Amino acid sequence: MGGFDWRPLRSVDRSQLNEARLQAHYAVQWLARAARAFVSPRPDDSHTNLSWIDAFDGFTTQRLKDDLGLGLRIADLTLVRMGEGTVRGQSYPLNERSDMNARNWLGEQLGAKGLDASTLDAPPPYKIPTHAIANGAAYDATRPAHALAELAAWFSNAHHSLEGIRRQVIGRKLAASPVRCWPHHFDIATLISLDERKAKKVRTVNVGLSPGDEHYDEPYFYVSPYPYPDAATLPPLSKLGHWHTREFTAAIAPSSRIVQAKDQKVETEAFLLNAIEGAIKTLN
Repeated sequence: MGGFDWRPLRSVDRSQLNEARLQAHYAVQWLARAARAFVSPRPDDSHTNLSWIDAFDGFTTQRLKDDLGLGLRIADLTLVRMGEGTVRGQSYPLNERSDMNARNWLGEQLGAKGLDASTLDAPPPYKIPTHAIANGAAYDATRPAHALAELAAWFSNAHHSLEGIRRQVIGRKLAASPVRCWPHHFDIATLISLDERKAKKVRTVNVGLSPGDEHYDEPYFYVSPYPYPDAATLPPLSKLGHWHTREFTAAIAPSSRIVQAKDQKVETEAFLLNAIEGAIKTLN
């Protein structure tokens, strides 16, 4: 599904990977704050979603002003003020620095561009998992460096695989949203719509990657049909996956199975395509 170079995924100490994920989740909130402050709002909050850029190895906001944007390089937790259509710009490594330090730097960078940095201080409309960073602790990109690099690999692979799926879906005359990261849950996904938006009840299939959460303490790919079907109607999945039916319904392929696959890319994409077909059938 496309000719991109899949980054080999390796087993990483789960506590280190979770630490990397939590710190990156906090760091990416600065992109979300900037987007909420300076991108024209949309009812579905899509003005805050983020793009993955391989050349940058991280996420970037939509344009804040003219060509001005903000990015977060995942592998070393570095904020970058971007401009003039390039992923290069003024950078600020978060390692050994707190959110207060990040706020001060952003205030200087955005203020220099004529933006009111005080709008960054508005509280987010959601909660994210707890971490010492919320109480003033500094980021540490050194100790979990290997895990941060692995996290970047998961996001890169997901971005490319989901883009390939999106193209296939559109080729079938179905609507699929751009592949974006949503800073609330820190997942990257595309939403397949089986009905027009004006329909009373729009059937959808959400396809994405979560870097881990309260349900699974490891990265996992998911395919979630909505409205949630009766569990008895759910079809069988490939060997990578299983159906999750507690609190939400989704086909899940956890990292612990994917890293053991003989061909990670082929088997992961086969899981996704098989689960999508099954999800669509349950909704028809």
